[in-house]
Amino acid sequence: MAEISGSAPGASPATPAAVKKQRLQKVGRVVSDKMDKTVVVAVDYARRHPLYGKRMKRTHKFKAHDEDNECRIGDTVRIEESRPISKDKRWVVREIVERAGTNGR
Repeated sequence: MAEISGSAPGASPATPAAVKKQRLQKVGRVVSDKMDKTVVVAVDYARRHPLYGKRMKRTHKFKAHDEDNECRIGDTVRIEESRPISKDKRWVVREIVERAGTNGR
C-alpha cells in the first residue's frame, strides 16, 4: 500500500515562526521630550460620527523609545510597534521625518 501525503515530496511546510509579521507604523509629531530615552508622539486621525456623519479630528498619544534622545518637541517622526519596553512604551522611533522649524518658514 502506498503512503498518501498532503504535500509534495521534498517540500517542507512553512512554520508559523518562519513567517515574519509586518509591524505597524505611524507618523506623528513629538509633543513631549522631558523623559530620558522616551518621547510622547501625538498621532492625528479623522473619524466619522456614527449618527451625524461629521468628520471629527481625534488625537492619540503614544510613548515611544528614543534611544539617542535625538527627538525634540515639534519634530515629525515615524514610530513602529515593538515588544513592551516598559509599562506604557510599546513603540520605537524609527526615523525623524522632519525637524521642527525646518519647513522653510
